[in-house]
Amino acid sequence: MANHHLGKDELLAKLKDLGIDCITVEHPEVFTVEQALPHVSHLEGMFAKNLFMKDKKKKLWLLCAPYDADVKLNDLSKMVGAPGGLRFADESILFEKLGLTQGAVTIFGLINDKNHDVTLILDSRFIDSTYPRLYFHPMVNSASTGVTAEQLQTFLQHTGHKPSIVNLG
Repeated sequence: MANHHLGKDELLAKLKDLGIDCITVEHPEVFTVEQALPHVSHLEGMFAKNLFMKDKKKKLWLLCAPYDADVKLNDLSKMVGAPGGLRFADESILFEKLGLTQGAVTIFGLINDKNHDVTLILDSRFIDSTYPRLYFHPMVNSASTGVTAEQLQTFLQHTGHKPSIVNLG
């Protein structure tokens, strides 16, 4: 039996069930942060850059950081102890593990990672309330959903993912 992955509507319902009062803004489909910015730059907060990666031993990693963070994969792999460095993982693995497609990578995909196969790497600014809201795609790249740092912690407690915190600022 194939895994059933939660989609946008199910995710938003789950966030509501968790008491997370989020803001969701619909916009045209975007595949890069640069394409998304004109549609979300009026919102108060920070839009996330999300990278789905694997290391040499095929361990899976999801990085969530401010869109303007300067991410150097070699440095990041040393920070988190990823053997052999980090590289982008295939879209087939992204869909299998998180129910996502390229362009729609999001921290919210962890809701589909029931076996905790993906290790979350989170920029420290996403947990210290640097920004009033953090914006991620809600499983699709045609919308952005904003939550507070506290609400993000509530979501991660629900999924059971304990992030590796890095400072990319």
